[in-house]
Amino acid sequence: MTQPISGFSKKTKDAKIEWLLESYFNNSQAAKNTLEQYWNDNEALQQLHDDFIENALTNYYLPFGVAPNFLVNGTLYALPMVIEESSVVAAASNAAKFWLERGGFTAEVISSTKNGQIHIDFYGASETLTDFFTAIKPKLIASIASLQKNMQKRGGGLLDLELLDATHTLEGYYQLHATFETLDAMGANFINSCLEKIAATLEAEAATYKDFTTHKPKVVMSILSNYVPECLVRARVDCKVEDLTHNGISGATFAKDFVRAIAIAKSETRRAVTHNKGIMNGIDAVILATGNDFRAVEAGVHAYASKNGYYSSLTHAKIEEDVFNFWIEIPLALGTVGGLTTLHPLVKFALQLLQQPSARDLMQLVAVAGLAQNFAAVKSLVTDGIQKGHMKMHLMNILNQVEATSEEKQKAIIHFKTTAVSHSAVVNFITALRT
Repeated sequence: MTQPISGFSKKTKDAKIEWLLESYFNNSQAAKNTLEQYWNDNEALQQLHDDFIENALTNYYLPFGVAPNFLVNGTLYALPMVIEESSVVAAASNAAKFWLERGGFTAEVISSTKNGQIHIDFYGASETLTDFFTAIKPKLIASIASLQKNMQKRGGGLLDLELLDATHTLEGYYQLHATFETLDAMGANFINSCLEKIAATLEAEAATYKDFTTHKPKVVMSILSNYVPECLVRARVDCKVEDLTHNGISGATFAKDFVRAIAIAKSETRRAVTHNKGIMNGIDAVILATGNDFRAVEAGVHAYASKNGYYSSLTHAKIEEDVFNFWIEIPLALGTVGGLTTLHPLVKFALQLLQQPSARDLMQLVAVAGLAQNFAAVKSLVTDGIQKGHMKMHLMNILNQVEATSEEKQKAIIHFKTTAVSHSAVVNFITALRT
């Protein structure tokens, strides 16, 4: 039976692997080979990757692909995408080409304010806490002067600090709600450092405040929020309904069915979740490629999808005066400086590919990626169905599962151009080839 281990993080990488193999793999050489085959031959680059996280053993590869032909605000982009799902890059590329011929995408940043909170317990009179905050607010702001000096030089920093009474949600609960502008940095470390300094100053001032007798405010925690509804970006496409005619389907029919599909996703939660997951296929892929935090974005975006009290579609569509309109509005807190953006070689490559965007530029491109992904998905759903294109892209995965040779793959690709793809159909085809 495997026993707990002490001091694992202090062991060398070789020692960690040795313990894991002995404890869980019966000292399998095959398991060791699996780890080592993904090591980078460049020792310096491998060390860089090892330093990203604790207890790193090897590298976990995901494909880095490109979706070309994205015309955004008049500029042509190729979007870098990191993802393992076979059909995502193909769908994005398809949508980009479709709209390239119809005027492209437009995008705009509506606002870029980020926020964080100092969560406080206080069981005294609300008026006393309010008077205290009013009196010390200048000191709280002054306490972070050195922390935000450089950020302010660039035009960012703390925007406002306010006391919120949240006792209607939880007894004795108040918060200091702080808003920030962090420019091209995502700003998590900056915001958290500011919040913790403000919190320490607040408690120090509270210790000697004359009107606090029985009750004093206590800071429970200080942390930024990944819900950033004031950090918004909008992307859209539009064209005349008649210009949507394609593959023998009239523009009027396509537009009507498309708008109806969006309406269903706006009203039915089960559909909305899958609908929005497809949007995040595109968003996450670009966020990963550019070294940003897709988990933070996911959390904030899905919370935004519930802002009206129920979970709904992130995209919107309408037909107005014979013009088809399709758009998305989402919160995105992104950065193009700091973090992995200056460390990971492929992140540097991705940002160069995007023509060294500012954080606001990147917000627009990520929103466009989500809109394009959703357009491609809904377009398939209301025409040929999702599986026709998806399974065509999944064909290569199935062929690799059955260890098809290059010659077998070529024959399979030709065969399944006119035949429905399924796992059993591919297995039967390869079996027939081999016999």
